[in-house]
Amino acid sequence: MIDKINLAKKIEDMDEVMTDKQQSQNNQAGRMIWIDLEMTGLDIKQDKIIEIATIITDAELNILAEGPVFAIYQPEIVLETMNAWCVKQHGQSGLTERVRNSKTVTAEAERLTLEFLNSYVSAAVSAMCGNSVHQDRAFLREYMPELEAFFHYRNIDVSTFKELAGRWSPEILAGLTKESKHLALDDIKDSIAELKYYRQQIWHPQRKADNTIT
Repeated sequence: MIDKINLAKKIEDMDEVMTDKQQSQNNQAGRMIWIDLEMTGLDIKQDKIIEIATIITDAELNILAEGPVFAIYQPEIVLETMNAWCVKQHGQSGLTERVRNSKTVTAEAERLTLEFLNSYVSAAVSAMCGNSVHQDRAFLREYMPELEAFFHYRNIDVSTFKELAGRWSPEILAGLTKESKHLALDDIKDSIAELKYYRQQIWHPQRKADNTIT
């Protein structure tokens, strides 16, 4: 009799665990991880990551959490390899100086970013979201492989919408105003706003029409 009671209790406990797990999965459903990197250039074998930021949104593109932003230390010999565009852009934004003064190395930035993401999304659930994220993904695969592997293999690349709008609906592209600051967190917020714009124009154009009805 005792064994039957114990077995029933174990089954009940397992059901509670499964319910909690299912609830957690339901809460995470549709969550999107947005990421942006700044690098010293675009050559994966030579250039390095100098800034990383992440944001979690729900499926409606509402921001749920902003992850830590890291300027990643790189020695002067690496910074000296930057081309003229990077020297000017990262110099004017203050990123180069932040990198010089940073105490955070690549491995630590990867570890702390993963800790943040694990608090909101399970591994392999979210696609990698952002602008031209194939480039970010290539650098992550080279320098932050554990972080790259955390994402689903698919990408949600906002730049795809831009390319297609330019070909199929140039009037949509003409209505978009965007100026990149080339700072990781700001660029993510710009990407989210850009996708919201395309969503409104492509999937919900009737809402605009409805607003004009009197």
